[in-house]
Amino acid sequence: MVEKKSKSDFISTGLVAQNRRAFFDYNITEKFIAGIELTGTEVKSLRLGHANITDAFGTEKNGEVFISNMFIAEYSCKGYSSHPEKRERKLLLKKKEINDIIGAISKKGCTLVAIRLFFNEKGRAKIEVGLGIGKKLYDKRETEKQRDWNREKSRIMGKFA
Repeated sequence: MVEKKSKSDFISTGLVAQNRRAFFDYNITEKFIAGIELTGTEVKSLRLGHANITDAFGTEKNGEVFISNMFIAEYSCKGYSSHPEKRERKLLLKKKEINDIIGAISKKGCTLVAIRLFFNEKGRAKIEVGLGIGKKLYDKRETEKQRDWNREKSRIMGKFA
Protein backbone atom coordinates (compact mmCIF):
# COMPACT_ATOMS: atom_id res chain seq x y z
CA MET A 1 0.00 0.00 0.00
CA VAL A 2 1.14 3.54 -0.71
CA GLU A 3 2.44 5.54 2.21
CA LYS A 4 0.29 8.61 2.95
CA LYS A 5 2.14 11.93 3.06
CA SER A 6 1.22 14.70 5.49
CA LYS A 7 1.07 18.39 4.63
CA SER A 8 4.26 19.07 6.58
CA ASP A 9 6.24 16.81 4.22
CA PHE A 10 5.57 19.09 1.23
CA ILE A 11 7.89 21.94 0.25
CA SER A 12 5.85 25.05 -0.47
CA THR A 13 8.76 27.50 -0.82
CA GLY A 14 12.49 27.02 -0.65
CA LEU A 15 15.26 24.78 -1.92
CA VAL A 16 14.45 21.41 -3.51
CA ALA A 17 17.86 20.40 -4.92
CA GLN A 18 21.24 21.96 -5.57
CA ASN A 19 24.32 21.12 -7.59
CA ARG A 20 27.30 21.94 -5.39
CA ARG A 21 29.61 20.13 -7.80
CA ALA A 22 28.96 22.78 -10.50
CA PHE A 23 31.14 25.38 -8.78
CA PHE A 24 33.98 22.86 -8.48
CA ASP A 25 33.86 21.72 -12.11
CA TYR A 26 33.02 25.05 -13.81
CA ASN A 27 33.82 28.74 -13.61
CA ILE A 28 30.29 30.17 -13.53
CA THR A 29 30.30 33.47 -15.41
CA GLU A 30 26.61 34.39 -15.54
CA LYS A 31 23.49 33.13 -13.75
CA PHE A 32 19.85 33.05 -14.88
CA ILE A 33 16.66 32.12 -13.01
CA ALA A 34 14.13 30.37 -15.23
CA GLY A 35 10.76 28.74 -14.89
CA ILE A 36 10.34 25.11 -15.93
CA GLU A 37 7.57 23.54 -17.99
CA LEU A 38 6.35 20.67 -15.76
CA THR A 39 3.47 18.21 -15.61
CA GLY A 40 1.25 17.74 -12.52
CA THR A 41 2.97 14.64 -11.14
CA GLU A 42 6.38 16.28 -11.58
CA VAL A 43 5.33 19.21 -9.41
CA LYS A 44 3.98 16.89 -6.71
CA SER A 45 7.20 14.89 -6.73
CA LEU A 46 9.24 18.11 -6.47
CA ARG A 47 7.18 19.23 -3.49
CA LEU A 48 8.31 16.03 -1.76
CA GLY A 49 11.94 16.90 -2.62
CA HIS A 50 12.49 13.98 -4.98
CA ALA A 51 14.80 15.59 -7.55
CA ASN A 52 18.43 15.44 -8.62
CA ILE A 53 20.15 18.04 -10.82
CA THR A 54 23.81 17.03 -10.52
CA ASP A 55 24.02 15.84 -14.15
CA ALA A 56 21.62 18.41 -15.64
CA PHE A 57 22.76 20.62 -18.51
CA GLY A 58 21.14 22.98 -20.99
CA THR A 59 20.68 22.50 -24.72
CA GLU A 60 19.22 24.60 -27.53
CA LYS A 61 16.59 23.43 -30.04
CA ASN A 62 14.72 25.60 -32.52
CA GLY A 63 15.47 28.84 -30.68
CA GLU A 64 14.35 27.48 -27.29
CA VAL A 65 16.40 26.33 -24.30
CA PHE A 66 15.81 22.91 -22.70
CA ILE A 67 17.27 21.31 -19.58
CA SER A 68 18.35 17.71 -20.14
CA ASN A 69 19.21 14.88 -17.77
CA MET A 70 17.35 16.38 -14.80
CA PHE A 71 15.94 13.58 -12.64
CA ILE A 72 12.50 14.00 -11.04
CA ALA A 73 11.34 10.79 -9.37
CA GLU A 74 8.01 9.22 -10.22
CA TYR A 75 5.23 10.37 -7.89
CA SER A 76 4.30 7.53 -5.54
CA CYS A 77 0.57 8.37 -5.25
CA LYS A 78 0.01 8.64 -9.00
CA GLY A 79 -3.19 7.51 -10.64
CA TYR A 80 -3.27 6.17 -14.17
CA SER A 81 -0.70 8.57 -15.60
CA SER A 82 2.85 9.44 -14.71
CA HIS A 83 5.87 11.14 -16.23
CA PRO A 84 9.23 9.94 -17.54
CA GLU A 85 11.87 10.56 -14.88
CA LYS A 86 14.55 11.97 -17.20
CA ARG A 87 13.14 14.00 -20.05
CA GLU A 88 13.94 17.32 -21.67
CA ARG A 89 12.06 20.12 -19.95
CA LYS A 90 11.61 23.53 -21.52
CA LEU A 91 13.06 26.53 -19.68
CA LEU A 92 10.83 29.59 -19.53
CA LEU A 93 13.05 32.61 -20.13
CA LYS A 94 12.79 36.04 -21.71
CA LYS A 95 13.81 36.35 -25.37
CA LYS A 96 16.93 38.40 -24.57
CA GLU A 97 18.09 35.83 -22.01
CA ILE A 98 17.49 33.01 -24.51
CA ASN A 99 19.57 34.84 -27.13
CA ASP A 100 22.38 35.44 -24.60
CA ILE A 101 22.40 31.76 -23.60
CA ILE A 102 22.31 30.46 -27.19
CA GLY A 103 25.16 32.81 -28.15
CA ALA A 104 27.27 31.65 -25.20
CA ILE A 105 26.55 27.93 -25.71
CA SER A 106 27.65 28.19 -29.35
CA LYS A 107 31.13 29.18 -28.12
CA LYS A 108 33.55 26.33 -27.61
CA GLY A 109 33.88 25.17 -24.00
CA CYS A 110 30.82 27.00 -22.62
CA THR A 111 28.04 24.96 -20.98
CA LEU A 112 24.68 25.74 -19.40
CA VAL A 113 24.71 24.03 -15.98
CA ALA A 114 21.90 23.65 -13.45
CA ILE A 115 22.87 25.17 -10.08
CA ARG A 116 19.78 24.89 -7.88
CA LEU A 117 16.10 24.01 -8.08
CA PHE A 118 13.64 25.77 -5.78
CA PHE A 119 10.11 27.07 -5.24
CA ASN A 120 9.82 30.87 -5.15
CA GLU A 121 7.60 32.95 -2.85
CA LYS A 122 4.59 32.40 -5.11
CA GLY A 123 5.10 28.62 -4.98
CA ARG A 124 6.32 28.29 -8.58
CA ALA A 125 9.12 25.88 -9.49
CA LYS A 126 12.23 27.74 -10.67
CA ILE A 127 15.70 26.62 -11.65
CA GLU A 128 18.89 28.66 -11.43
CA VAL A 129 21.21 27.91 -14.32
CA GLY A 130 24.67 29.26 -14.98
CA LEU A 131 26.92 29.65 -17.97
CA GLY A 132 30.06 27.77 -17.05
CA ILE A 133 33.45 27.23 -18.60
CA GLY A 134 34.99 23.91 -17.62
CA LYS A 135 37.94 24.04 -15.23
CA LYS A 136 41.20 22.26 -15.91
CA LEU A 137 42.66 19.85 -13.35
CA TYR A 138 45.14 22.45 -12.05
CA ASP A 139 42.28 24.94 -11.54
CA LYS A 140 40.40 22.34 -9.48
CA ARG A 141 43.50 21.73 -7.35
CA GLU A 142 43.86 25.48 -6.79
CA THR A 143 40.20 25.72 -5.70
CA GLU A 144 40.68 22.85 -3.27
CA LYS A 145 43.88 24.38 -1.91
CA GLN A 146 42.15 27.74 -1.39
CA ARG A 147 39.21 26.08 0.40
CA ASP A 148 41.56 24.15 2.71
CA TRP A 149 43.52 27.30 3.50
CA ASN A 150 40.34 29.25 4.35
CA ARG A 151 39.20 26.42 6.63
CA GLU A 152 42.59 26.33 8.40
CA LYS A 153 42.67 30.14 8.68
CA SER A 154 39.25 30.21 10.37
CA ARG A 155 40.34 27.43 12.73
CA ILE A 156 43.47 29.40 13.73
CA MET A 157 41.53 32.68 14.13
CA GLY A 158 38.93 30.87 16.24
CA LYS A 159 41.59 29.94 18.82
CA PHE A 160 42.57 33.60 19.34
CA ALA A 161 39.07 35.04 19.40
